[in-house]
Amino acid sequence: MSKGTKSILFILAILILDQSLKIWVKTNMFLGQEYKVIGNWFLFHFIENNGMAFGMEFAGKAGKFILSIFRILAIGGIGWYLASLIKKGYPYGLIFSISAILAGAIGNIIDSAFYGMIFTDSYFGAATFFSEGRGYSSFLHGKVVDMFYFPIINGSFPKWVPWLSGHDFIFFRPVFNLADTSITLGVSSILIFQKRFFKL
Repeated sequence: MSKGTKSILFILAILILDQSLKIWVKTNMFLGQEYKVIGNWFLFHFIENNGMAFGMEFAGKAGKFILSIFRILAIGGIGWYLASLIKKGYPYGLIFSISAILAGAIGNIIDSAFYGMIFTDSYFGAATFFSEGRGYSSFLHGKVVDMFYFPIINGSFPKWVPWLSGHDFIFFRPVFNLADTSITLGVSSILIFQKRFFKL
């Protein structure tokens, strides 16, 4: 089996897992609902965001559209780069790292591009799938589904910490999904093993 075929199968496997989990969450949970997986430090916590880090907004609907177009172009660029790496015979580690980044990017753009059209909203109950004419938004204006939450440490800043003394904190606060995990692991792998990956 060629590197290209393995890369495609790896990308497809991540996408299937990512989308299956997101669809399950979307059709079985309402916004803000959570399930304990392991005690109080690993939860399934359903939130949605507009696709930017930490739920930030960018110029309303027009900004969301521009961001989505940029991401589609970025996916095209990453795909082209991956194909060139495969053609030049770079190591499997780099191929799979770039494949993981590409799969994660595609996974999140699927949410943004299509979820608004194929799902109802999740404010007061689980969403309905393919409910004709009842999508919550339009093409490229959907929201990204997140569910992994690891509030490992929950406490307050000590008195000696300037400006934050007595304020509550949670570590690890971000809620993310499998696509985000795939991107993070791909980037981390490249940073850690860059000397090995780029030595031909």
